Amino acid sequence: MQSYKNFSIVKKILSIVFLIIALHWLYIILLIFIFPPMTLTQCNSFFTSKRFERDYVSMDQISKNAKLAVIAAEDQLFPEHFGFDMESIEKALEYNEKKKGKKMRGASTISQQVAKNVFYGREDLGCEKDSKFILHL
Repeated sequence: MQSYKNFSIVKKILSIVFLIIALHWLYIILLIFIFPPMTLTQCNSFFTSKRFERDYVSMDQISKNAKLAVIAAEDQLFPEHFGFDMESIEKALEYNEKKKGKKMRGASTISQQVAKNVFYGREDLGCEKDSKFILHL
C-alpha cells in the first residue's frame, strides 16, 4: 500500500512538471504570433519607477540606416549565423578559461538577448546562459 502512495505522489509531481513545461512552450508559441503582453524587463521598470511605457512603431517608419545601426551595435554577425555565433562562443570560452577570476567575456547574439529579456529580465542571474540556449531554440 505504501508503494502505491509513493507512486501517486510521483505521478502528481510529474504531472505538475509536465503542465509547467507545456504552459511554457504554449507561451513561447503564442509569442511567435503576438507581441508579449509584458516582459519581465517591463515589469521591473513598472515596479521600480511606477511607470510603464511602450511605443510600437512599424518597421517602415524606421529608417534603414537606424535598423542597420542597431543591429551592428548589438551583433555585427547577425546576418551570418542562425541565432548562435558559434565562433564567438568558442572564443569567449577560451578567453574565460584563460582569465579565470577576471571579468568574463560574453558572446550572446540579439536573439539570445531578446530571449533573456523576455523570460528573465535584465538581471544577471548567472544561470540563465544554459537555459537561454534552450529558449532560443
